[in-house]
Amino acid sequence: MILVDAHEDLAYNMLTFGRDYTLSAEETRLRERGSEVPLHNGDTLLGWTEYQRGQVGVVFSTLFAAPARRKQGPWEILTYATPEQAHRLYRNQMDAYHRLVDDHPDKFRLIQSIKDLDEVLADWEREDEPDESGVKPGHPVGLVPLMEGAEGVRQPAELEEWWQRGLRLIGPSWAGTRFAGGTHEPGPLTKEGFALLETMADFNFGLDLSHMDEKAALRALDAYPGVIFASHSNAAALLNGAETNRHITSQMISGLIERDGVIGVVPYNRFLMVGWSQDDGRSEVSLQRVVAHIDYICQMAGDARHVGLGSDFDGGFGWQSVPVEVDTIADLRKIVPLLAEKGYTEEDIAAILGENWLTLLRRVLPEGV
Repeated sequence: MILVDAHEDLAYNMLTFGRDYTLSAEETRLRERGSEVPLHNGDTLLGWTEYQRGQVGVVFSTLFAAPARRKQGPWEILTYATPEQAHRLYRNQMDAYHRLVDDHPDKFRLIQSIKDLDEVLADWEREDEPDESGVKPGHPVGLVPLMEGAEGVRQPAELEEWWQRGLRLIGPSWAGTRFAGGTHEPGPLTKEGFALLETMADFNFGLDLSHMDEKAALRALDAYPGVIFASHSNAAALLNGAETNRHITSQMISGLIERDGVIGVVPYNRFLMVGWSQDDGRSEVSLQRVVAHIDYICQMAGDARHVGLGSDFDGGFGWQSVPVEVDTIADLRKIVPLLAEKGYTEEDIAAILGENWLTLLRRVLPEGV
């Protein structure tokens, strides 16, 4: 069972904190011990060794920068005040992914087509035999670029350039943008937002509803003819009392199910227990809460075909803020027996771990590039 993670802010971490994801999580934690990095982003949950141990074959790797009005401190260097600045920051992150795969093709591959996806998956299917020195080479992790917040698109005509560079998935909002209301900044889908979606459809970009305000997301569900999903969003119905528009409403879930979309559940304690803080400790939250969100979506759908995982690991939080059973991303596989205990079949569990996302990608990606 290949695991697909639909949301990781790799480039942001590489350029902001100098994190090297060719290393193991343990090596990165040792490097950062005593520094300010864990204070701002927690101890890392990601590393190439952990991808191998967890059989994480594909990651939706984001392009992300925050608007200057949401800057948390002088350490946060990837912020923008204008679309021009956002464009430059997002281009730099795409360049970082190209350098990563060029410098380490044995560890990371850029997925731009179904052919690329099939090659990555085929590598994971082969036996991981040791080389002459006795070292197992491992398997490359496939990266599918996802733009989180579309302010890097100065005008819709630029989408052709982004497509050529390898971008395949776009979420119009993080906070509110020119295109749509977003987290903590509610609002509708704007005229510019409709224009963005119209041009996105010309290239068959996947549309990510995560972070979009409900009013904007529901209009997008009606307006966008292409593939729609939510890369990292938990069910608002299970988080009563949360004073935020960050979580996905039941109406949005229903719309995504009707459009054959997939929703990635986030194993972040603040998105699993209302009012949780690090002072409460990790022991207060278990993976059973992740399973509860998965099960809620499955019960609404009547099947296990519309839910997956979108960890958001290293996306503003780390080891200190995830369920008690989780040390690194490899431990997300611990949901397997929990799902089995609830009556999910092996086929269902494989779908939830990764097959649902792979099926969705085959609807987005071109045959070849």
